[in-house]
Amino acid sequence: MESPFIKWPAEFKPENTKVYVSNRIAISADPATVWAWLIFADSWPKWYANSSQVVLDGATDGQLSIGTKFHWKTFGVNLDSNVKEFEPFQRLAWDATANGIQAYHAWLIVPTPKGCTVLTEETQNGLLARLGKFFRSGQMHSEHQKWLEGLKTQAESGMPIQ
Repeated sequence: MESPFIKWPAEFKPENTKVYVSNRIAISADPATVWAWLIFADSWPKWYANSSQVVLDGATDGQLSIGTKFHWKTFGVNLDSNVKEFEPFQRLAWDATANGIQAYHAWLIVPTPKGCTVLTEETQNGLLARLGKFFRSGQMHSEHQKWLEGLKTQAESGMPIQ
């Protein structure tokens, strides 16, 4: 069941899509530290093996912000993304498109007494999404959990050095 806290565009609400994945993790770091690692997209390939070739249009610091367009590769697919939601230390979301796929990936950071909980959810439409669901069932959930685990390791080690 989808989180009531994700602000889904109508076409990407889980009930309107072919693919929906939800993952969460507790992190013993404050939301500001988690946020710093999450928006530092240039660093993702160093700690999340399923991302590569991250290029941000016009961002010289390697960090995402509202409206940032970026290109990257994940699950073997070259994607074009655009940051749609950017609420520092709380929520981040982007769309992603490629031939045969349209996706929306959202992140939510919720403070806890021991740090925070991070929730990430993604929905997808398109032929490639349907084929991926059929041939790679469970892979996106597994890889997103690895992304969260990498984020946890990085955030619990301290702020990124840029």
